[in-house]
Amino acid sequence: MKLIIQIPCFNEAKTLPITLAALPHAVPGFDTVEWLVIDDGSQDSTVEVAKANGVNHVVRHTGNKGLASAFMTGLDACLSLGADVIVLSKSYFKN
Repeated sequence: MKLIIQIPCFNEAKTLPITLAALPHAVPGFDTVEWLVIDDGSQDSTVEVAKANGVNHVVRHTGNKGLASAFMTGLDACLSLGADVIVLSKSYFKN
């Protein structure tokens, strides 16, 4: 069983490490736990920070499309990656 945690992000370079530090790498009952960041057109170093912090998969929007679109992109990517269970996590809000 594969669990993928998807994290939609928009300019989250500063807060993404906090979120990732709180996420599990293993969950009882699952053979694999993977992380997927959906970069929703960030203009900061969100993608680089994600990769440096062990994110397994990154999908990028070329421009900001909003949370709902990023969520749907994440669902499609998770299903393509063979997820049995998909969990949504949101990076901490800046405000």
